[in-house]
Amino acid sequence: MSVPGITNRKRLLMMLIVFTVVLVGLIGRLGYIHLIWGKELQEKAVGQWTRDLAVYPRRGKILDRNGNVLAQSGNSETIAARPNQIKDPKGVAALLAPILDLDEDKLYQKLSDTKSSFVWVKRQVSRETANDVRAFGIRGIDFTEEPKRYYPNRDLASHVLGFTMKYAEAEDGLKGQEGIELYYDKYLKGLPGKIVMETDAKGRETPDNVDRYVPPINGLNLTLTLDLVIQHFAEKAASDAMEKYQAKKVYAIVMDPNTGEVLAMVNRPSFDPNDPPRELGYEGMQDYIKNFLAKDNLDPGSTFKVVTLAAALDMGAMTLHDTFNCAGFRVFDGNERIRCHKAGGHGHQTFAEAVENSCNPAFVDMALAMGKDKFYNYIEAFGFGKKTGIDISGEAQGIVIPREAVKTLDIARIGFGQSISVTPLQLISATAAAINGGNLMRPYLAKALTETKVNEETGEEYEVLIKEIEPQRMRQVISGETSKDVAKLLQGVVDNGSGANAYLPGYRVGGKTGTAQKYGEDGRIVQGRHVASFVGFAPADDPQVIVLFVVDEPQVAVDFGSVVAAPYVQMILKDTLPYLGVEPIFDQETTELNKKVEVPNLIGKNLVEGYAILDEAELNYLADFEEGSGTTIKDQMPKPGAKVKIGTTVLLYANKQDSDDREETGEVTEDGLVIVPDVIEKSIREANNILTSEGLKLKIEGSGIATEQDPAAGSQVESGSEVTVKFAIPDQ
Repeated sequence: MSVPGITNRKRLLMMLIVFTVVLVGLIGRLGYIHLIWGKELQEKAVGQWTRDLAVYPRRGKILDRNGNVLAQSGNSETIAARPNQIKDPKGVAALLAPILDLDEDKLYQKLSDTKSSFVWVKRQVSRETANDVRAFGIRGIDFTEEPKRYYPNRDLASHVLGFTMKYAEAEDGLKGQEGIELYYDKYLKGLPGKIVMETDAKGRETPDNVDRYVPPINGLNLTLTLDLVIQHFAEKAASDAMEKYQAKKVYAIVMDPNTGEVLAMVNRPSFDPNDPPRELGYEGMQDYIKNFLAKDNLDPGSTFKVVTLAAALDMGAMTLHDTFNCAGFRVFDGNERIRCHKAGGHGHQTFAEAVENSCNPAFVDMALAMGKDKFYNYIEAFGFGKKTGIDISGEAQGIVIPREAVKTLDIARIGFGQSISVTPLQLISATAAAINGGNLMRPYLAKALTETKVNEETGEEYEVLIKEIEPQRMRQVISGETSKDVAKLLQGVVDNGSGANAYLPGYRVGGKTGTAQKYGEDGRIVQGRHVASFVGFAPADDPQVIVLFVVDEPQVAVDFGSVVAAPYVQMILKDTLPYLGVEPIFDQETTELNKKVEVPNLIGKNLVEGYAILDEAELNYLADFEEGSGTTIKDQMPKPGAKVKIGTTVLLYANKQDSDDREETGEVTEDGLVIVPDVIEKSIREANNILTSEGLKLKIEGSGIATEQDPAAGSQVESGSEVTVKFAIPDQ
């Protein structure tokens, strides 16, 4: 039956259009499957008739600058199974469980799980154990090799190296966690290979299968700037301080100040990267694995005075000829007081003496003389408030009050190391810039990347350099001339000032002490808790090594950086300098510094006469009362006859009382009793010196400046008696 009006020609045309549309659709579909979907379908097809077994690459070695191995990978065998190829899973489980020290029932469950085409039986077994299993020739049991990470020096430099993830948690082999292992993971880990075998639709190996082997690409080797020997020196010092002071933390860093190369980096408490404390969880592990040197923010205290000093001299706000008068405090806004650490103040002092005395008011004057903007320009130029750029993941950047929010009182406090928070790494980098000619260098740990190649003729391995990391100068912070002046002034701190415990015969050592307060969660100062630090370098006239040593909350009565930290910097320098070939020089200057003199007997003489005698002996002096020529010296410290270094300060106790007045310091009564001296407003060290010089013992309560004593001054006690003195930190 035909439809009226539609001719045969129209019918043919419509059929042609329909066929054309269908044909175009089929061609399009075929093109889509072939060009777009084809790759996915091919992978699925290959996945149905092949099975892959991963072959892990060997992770690259980590070496110190002299080629000593810090981390390396060995091979261990791993046993896997293909459940759908195992005909008797219960019998196989019974056979293998005793050899592999596995639970037989759990192993049976694995081997009988035919829904899984591949399961791990046991990873990282010895070659002997693997051979025992291999000898059974069980169809469906496969073998592969996995790398295992070893740290031959155990906890040495563990915070620098980090560790690797357990193999069961990483699909592509070892995965770096923390430290160098994490930061350079993409270079160290390499690329995995595989073993490919043909299987049937059920995943069973075909009778005519021939395994195809795709070799892995091993990781690159990494050479660090660390020196294993210097690392040992620093580790020994840190461990000793941790034990001696029962501190919360101890950390040390040794650096080449001219290049920024980190020669040693130590944190305590420590951990063994062969067996990191995973059972503690992520938060718990942080107390052990965190690299505090790069990730902790702390108040620097007086070590920051190096920055204030360098900036003030460089911009011309101060000169070496300026003098200061310290009455013991500075007053702001009518009632805000910034106190000096020395009760009563330092009096009139030269620029060098102010640095040697670490006088807070003097550094307040330096900061205020620069003004907010110029001082902040130097703070930022020295690298504070931003990351140093060291190759450590998660580096902190410190805390600096925003320029627009900072007040005059804040500037005053920053001048002597308060109201600013820095990382130890920032602090040593800035100090290095202050004494190395004025160059801020980027601190770094990785020195070179190399690839291990094999000589095809001899079979011997050799290294090919892939990349060498060069020192990077960030910017010029201060002039070379200013830098020389800063280094010389800091040498005076060790030769004549608070850094005497870092003095090293035959070397010109410079440095700066620091004793910083700690704050609680409420932002208030926590009494009795301090961070003691010392940054030292040598030789002062040509710095080759700089060391920062920090002790967090030392559990001792005298917790000043000069007492707690400086001796350990001296210990590290004493070992490191000769090791690096920097020999002691006993020239005229160092000979003079080494020269010992006998303290003259000044008791009974008047002050003016005593000053003249001490001047002739090249000794400094400090008197309780500096009055006229009639003032008589009643006692002295050190005692007459003591052998001391030139420039040592002799404390003179004098007044205008007659020589037979029994209420003076240190007098002995006719009954042989000792009259207790007055130590109020003395530091712990001063009080101890005064009391021990009279044969009395000091019992310390608190820290800071003496506020109370028992028995009271003037009391008569037996020689050897104990005097309890309460100390408190003055309000800042």
